[in-house]
Amino acid sequence: MTADSDTQSIRRDIAQKLMPDFRYFCAGDEEKCREPVTVLPQELKDFVAESGVGGVILFSENLSWPGQIASLTSDLQQAATGEGDGEPLFIAVDQEGGRVFRTPRVFTTDFAGNMAIGATIGKHGTRFARESAEIMAQELKLLGINTNFAPNVDVNANLANPVINVRSFGQDPKVVAQAGEAQVEAMQSQGILATLKHFPGHGDTHTDSHLALPVVDHSREMIDAVDLYPFNTIIREASPAMVMTAHIQYPQLDDSKLNDKSGQPQIKPATLSKKILSGILRDELGFKGLIVSDAMNMAGIAKFFDQTDAVAASFSAGTDIVVMPLPVHSDSGIRAFNELLDALTQKVLQGELDRELIVESAARIRKTKADFGLAAHFTPSPEKLAASLADNKRRAQLLADAAIAVVKGKPADFIIPETGNVLVLMPEETVCRAVSYHMSLYRPQQQVTCMSLQQLNRPSLDSAMAQADTVVVGSMTPAPSLVELGGMEDMDVNTKQIMGFDEAQALLPSLLEQVKETGKRSILVYLRMPYDAMQLNTFSDAVLATYNANVYALSDEPDAPYTGGTMDSLVRVLTGMLKPQGGIPVSLDEVSTPVAHD
Repeated sequence: MTADSDTQSIRRDIAQKLMPDFRYFCAGDEEKCREPVTVLPQELKDFVAESGVGGVILFSENLSWPGQIASLTSDLQQAATGEGDGEPLFIAVDQEGGRVFRTPRVFTTDFAGNMAIGATIGKHGTRFARESAEIMAQELKLLGINTNFAPNVDVNANLANPVINVRSFGQDPKVVAQAGEAQVEAMQSQGILATLKHFPGHGDTHTDSHLALPVVDHSREMIDAVDLYPFNTIIREASPAMVMTAHIQYPQLDDSKLNDKSGQPQIKPATLSKKILSGILRDELGFKGLIVSDAMNMAGIAKFFDQTDAVAASFSAGTDIVVMPLPVHSDSGIRAFNELLDALTQKVLQGELDRELIVESAARIRKTKADFGLAAHFTPSPEKLAASLADNKRRAQLLADAAIAVVKGKPADFIIPETGNVLVLMPEETVCRAVSYHMSLYRPQQQVTCMSLQQLNRPSLDSAMAQADTVVVGSMTPAPSLVELGGMEDMDVNTKQIMGFDEAQALLPSLLEQVKETGKRSILVYLRMPYDAMQLNTFSDAVLATYNANVYALSDEPDAPYTGGTMDSLVRVLTGMLKPQGGIPVSLDEVSTPVAHD
C-alpha cells in the first residue's frame, strides 16, 4: 500500500465515524445561514460522495412532508453509494415521541411520550411502549430514515430536571428498563437501529448539557442501582444497536481531568472518558454495538474544549460515531469539515490517535450497516405511510387516553357542568387553540374563552374571569428545553421562547389565588411534570396530569384549527366522556425541595 493510499484509507475510516447535520445550507461563505435543507443541493451531494461520511442527522427543518422527505433521504443515499462503490449512510433522527419528535406531526403519528407511557405501565404493562416504538419505526422506514436516537432511558431521579423530565419513563429504574427494552425490541424488529441514551444517565441533573457541563455526584452504589440499571438490563436482554453518550461529569466513575481550551482542568465528561465508555460500557456492561456521542455542538463540550481535540478525545475514549462535530451549513463549513478530517488523519499517522482503535471502530460501523441491510437501503413509500396513518393515530390516541391521571380530587371536581361559562388559561396560544377546537367538538353549545398566559391583557382577563363559572389553568413545568425547541442552532430565539414560558408560569399562583378568592371552580392541569415547586395544588381541589402538551395545525391555513391527542383526551375528561386511569410514575413526596446534585 502506498503512502497516499494508506492516508486515504485512514481518512475514509475516520469519515465513517462522523455524522454531520444538514439542517441549513447556503452556497458561499455565509456564517449565519438559516436556509433549511429540504432538497439536497449539489454542494452537499458532492460533500457526501467525496468525504465518505458515515451518516447524517436530520431535524424538523429538513422534514416538511412525506414526498419531500422520501426524496431527500433517497438523494442522500444515492450521493453516498454512487454507482455502488460507496458506503450507505446512517440517516438518523431524534424521534422519541412526545416532546422530542422531528417528523411533521400532521403526516406522522404523534405519541404522547415516555412519561405518558410510564403512567400506563401499572395497568397496561409495556403495551404502549412497544406499540409506539413499532409504529414510529415503521413510519421512519417508509420515509427512508434508518436510525432513531431513541429510546431515552434516563431515570428521572430529579423532578426539577430541565432537559429530561417527561422524556423519561419515570423514576423507577425497573419501569424505565422494561419500557426501554420493549421499545428497542420493537424498533429493531422493523429494521430501525435503536439507541439507548444518555449514558451513563442524565436523569439527576439540574443543568441542561446544551448550556453547561452538568455533574452527577452519585455514589457508585447509586449509579449501579439507578443510573446504569436500564442500560445494563437492556444491553443484556435486547442488544441495542447504539448507545449515546452524555456530556456529563460523573466523578465517582472517572475523576481524571483534562485541560479545557482556556487551560483550566476539567473532570472528563462521559463523552471524553475512556474509563466510562471503554471501561464500564464496553468491559463491565458488555456492550458490543456502536457508541455514538451526543451532539458535539452542545455547550457541555463546545464551551470547554476545542472541537478537533474533543473529537479526538472522544475517539480515544471509545466513541464510534461523533455527531455534529462541526456545522456544515456553507461552503466554508465544508472546507472546515475536510480540514477536520485531515487533522484527525494526521493524528493517526503521527501516533496521537491509536490506529488500531480507529480501524476496529470503522469495521464495527461497517458490520452494523451490513447487519441491518443498509446497503439495500429502504425504498421510501409515502403512499404506504398515508394508508396506515388513520389507524396509527387511533392507536396513539389510546395511549393519550390511558395516560391522563388524577393528582388530586374526585370526578365531580374536574368535570365541567354542561351549562355555564368556561375560562381556559394555557401556556401558549397553540395549546389554547387545540383545547378550544376539541371543546367545540364535544360541547358545541358551551361558552369557552381561552387565553394564552404569554399574551394576557389584564382588562380582558378580568372581564373573562368575572363571567366564568369554571376556570381551567394549564401549568407547563419545567419550561420547554433547547432540545425540544430544536437545539443550539437557533439558541437566541429558543432562549426567548423559554423565557416566555417561565414568565407565564410565574403568573399562575396569583391567578389561581384570584379564582379561589371568588369561590369559583378551578381545575389545574399539569401539562408536563405532575408538580410545581410553587405548590399550585393548594389553590385547586381538582388537579390532573397529562404529561404532554404537543399540538399541531390541521393545515397550512392561517386560521386552521389545532389538534393533539392529549388535548382531545383532556377535553373528554373535562366533559365527563373519559375516566382518567393513568398512574404517576414519579414520587411527589418532596416536590417542594427537589434534590439537585450539580
